[in-house]
Amino acid sequence: MSELLEVSNLRVSLGRGRARTQILHGVDLSVASGEIVGLIGETGSGKTTLARTVLGLARIDSGTVSLGGTDVGSIPGRHLRAFRRAGLAQYVFQDPLQSLDPQLTVAASVGEGLAVRGGLRREQLSARMLDALDLVGLDPSFADRLPAELSGGQRQRVAIARAMVLEPGLLICDEPVSALDAASRGQVLELLAGLPSVRELGMLFISHDLGSVASITDRIVVLYRGNVVESGSTERVLNDPQHPYTRLLVGSAPTLGGGAADRGTRAQLRALLADHT
Repeated sequence: MSELLEVSNLRVSLGRGRARTQILHGVDLSVASGEIVGLIGETGSGKTTLARTVLGLARIDSGTVSLGGTDVGSIPGRHLRAFRRAGLAQYVFQDPLQSLDPQLTVAASVGEGLAVRGGLRREQLSARMLDALDLVGLDPSFADRLPAELSGGQRQRVAIARAMVLEPGLLICDEPVSALDAASRGQVLELLAGLPSVRELGMLFISHDLGSVASITDRIVVLYRGNVVESGSTERVLNDPQHPYTRLLVGSAPTLGGGAADRGTRAQLRALLADHT
């Protein structure tokens, strides 16, 4: 598998002036075509900042982000919009209503990116839109519906179709199933798990839910306070976590095979974690 995304010693700060704070501290991460990499960590750990940086939406202090061989940090500001419009990386949000205009039909929403990019006749655009709907398990009858007429799971499928219609090399999924009910969550996870092999893409799957991460990822990267504290195969990280933070995450996830750690063990892990900071 070839490396599609390579993040090396990445440092990123947010804010202005004296309020500017470093969020990412020398992060290393890679995603190869054909694999799903899970990025886990608590709220505020820097997961979304990392994803935004990959898309060219956050300024890099130092380090590099290479996407499909392009150094994202070296792209002039005036060319960033064209870079994002090209669609090499696409983003799927936690709440599909963030990416779906309530006034647009499913067909218009899914085809919007292609229309903006240009170069396709109307019948070609329609064919690509219908192909994307089929990819996510929605039949053509959904094309004329509005987001309000869909269930949460169906809206998320439309959001995925909207991303996939642009044929990205990298799909970034930011908590894509956390807002769904249990049945829809399982169906959408199954859909996402099959995309890398069907469309030859890599996926960065961002989540705090270890159960979801365990079910579809090949590797896991653990982010804590802007630092990568552990990484490895999903099986190794979840079955034999090394860092206190990873052990605390795994021990607090009763849905995993090992069950939840007791209160005393979690307290010990928090104490160990304090020593690491």
